[in-house]
Amino acid sequence: MNSQSKAMLYGSLVVLFWSTVATAFKISLAEMSHQQLLLISSTTALIIFIVNCFISGKGNLLFKSLSNKTIVGKAAILGVLNPFLYYLVLFKAYSLLPAQVAQPLNYSWQIILVIFSAIFLGTKTSRNQIIGLFISFLGIISISMQGNITGFQVDSIPGVVLALSSALIWASYWILDIKNKKTDANISLTLNFLFGVIYLVVLTLYNGDFKLVSVGATMSAIYVGFFEMGITFILWGKALRLTNNTAKLTSLTYLSPFISLVIIHFTLGENIYYTTIIGLALIVSGIIFGNYKKRK
Repeated sequence: MNSQSKAMLYGSLVVLFWSTVATAFKISLAEMSHQQLLLISSTTALIIFIVNCFISGKGNLLFKSLSNKTIVGKAAILGVLNPFLYYLVLFKAYSLLPAQVAQPLNYSWQIILVIFSAIFLGTKTSRNQIIGLFISFLGIISISMQGNITGFQVDSIPGVVLALSSALIWASYWILDIKNKKTDANISLTLNFLFGVIYLVVLTLYNGDFKLVSVGATMSAIYVGFFEMGITFILWGKALRLTNNTAKLTSLTYLSPFISLVIIHFTLGENIYYTTIIGLALIVSGIIFGNYKKRK
């Protein structure tokens, strides 16, 4: 198997795992708060990242980085955004909205990333990207209607705002992370989650938001740590390093929200709104159209 084939295999696994996590979110949130879900999943992911550092021979580098004030300071800031703030906002959105609505609204982070790249990184925005942003924005409006396209009645406006805010936070995290390339990617991710878990422990001790739940809910939260954050981040990083066609690899991610809708329907029993399907198609179409010239 050549490098590109391995990259596509890793990418396909990531897409499959990401397609299942929206369902796992809802299963966990049925019994625990969004804060407890994040504490369990983030701790799980942190353990995975630490083990990965030692397996990949970067254990000594991890310890050296902990004594570097500059690296630690940046990690402390990035850890506020991811995993602490991003997932707190995202999981709260899932607790207020159907999974089929929260998931594609969060997927709009790619749209915001294009805008932020132009503002903060000086990246030129093409005409195709501007048109693509408009198409995707129409998709966001469609999804927010939650099946009420004629009356524009949104069941949870706070939920929609939170879902879109999570996309804003995620795009902000990646902009800052792009400027932090001097630090090894695995080390940076591990330290970010270390601080994120510390913040979550402090918050949990402060408000006492932790309770015993069923084994099923706990396992779902651990599953989120493995396949939303931990293993998938590592596999995606490997895929990016192996591929010789980044556009082809990233195009796989467009399948994730559609597969997720199928899993949500059959696992959670949610009737999929036609506005969700239309909106999701518009968002993905806008992203593809915006990148068409670059990929060509």
